[in-house]
Amino acid sequence: MNILDDVKLQYRTGGMVQKLLFWNIGLFVLATLVDVGLKFSGVAFSYFDYIALSSNTAVFMAKPWTILTFNFFHAGVFHLIFNVLILHFSGRLFNTYFTDKQLFGVYLLGGIFSGLTFIALYFVLGKVSLLVGASGAIMALLMATATYAPFMLLRIPLVGTVKLWHVAFFILLMDLIQLPLENMGGHLAHFGGALFGFMYIKLLQKGVDLTKPISVFLDQLVTIANPKPKTPFRKVHRNTEKKSVHSYGQNKDMTQKQIDEILDKISQSGYDCLTKEEKEFLFKAGK
Repeated sequence: MNILDDVKLQYRTGGMVQKLLFWNIGLFVLATLVDVGLKFSGVAFSYFDYIALSSNTAVFMAKPWTILTFNFFHAGVFHLIFNVLILHFSGRLFNTYFTDKQLFGVYLLGGIFSGLTFIALYFVLGKVSLLVGASGAIMALLMATATYAPFMLLRIPLVGTVKLWHVAFFILLMDLIQLPLENMGGHLAHFGGALFGFMYIKLLQKGVDLTKPISVFLDQLVTIANPKPKTPFRKVHRNTEKKSVHSYGQNKDMTQKQIDEILDKISQSGYDCLTKEEKEFLFKAGK
């Protein structure tokens, strides 16, 4: 199994956090290659203007898709690395209590809300700027988890054991301190995402799940992508070879048993703990 197949298998068997990591990293690499290609070809075109969110309402109305795209692109390598690390941390914590579909919904809606916060406050301040990065969406995940389980204990290297609300409070405090210094739009977007995460949990506790329409939409996409085959009526002949039927059933059970054991191994120790044979078996079974 080559590297590409290995990556495909990790994407297919990984959860929503891993998929979001793949999307953010993949889109950054693609955007970088496009940017380099345009510079070498001498084409006067900036893809950044078409994916970044502008605080100028007229520009935003002309490019409404940017309320989504800005959540999946980053301004530089260090910006990407920091957000990928925090996304992995926040996403794993969120998944402790909620589903992958809810995670994607909070990421998406939290990102949108953070973008609208950025536009609204910059409009009030009379400032114009561009915004990219998943920080607002990630803050929504972190704050949602901190609101739901504030006393969850975390062991942080060189610090010790702290409660989750301490981590969330510290990050928001750092945003507040840096607000007048640099990247004001990014910090305002963080507050917008955090506010959405807080509101999401409070509404969920009252029985209102804001991510439910997104979950339904994802279910419909899965149904469209993997439609159940229609089996026309046909005459069924009794198979008198009991031995072969029994053998087929055994083989099928053994295959499913192996798949279950491998998936259990992934959930306990991660994908990297699999042997080469197990990865190839899971890849073939996935087909």
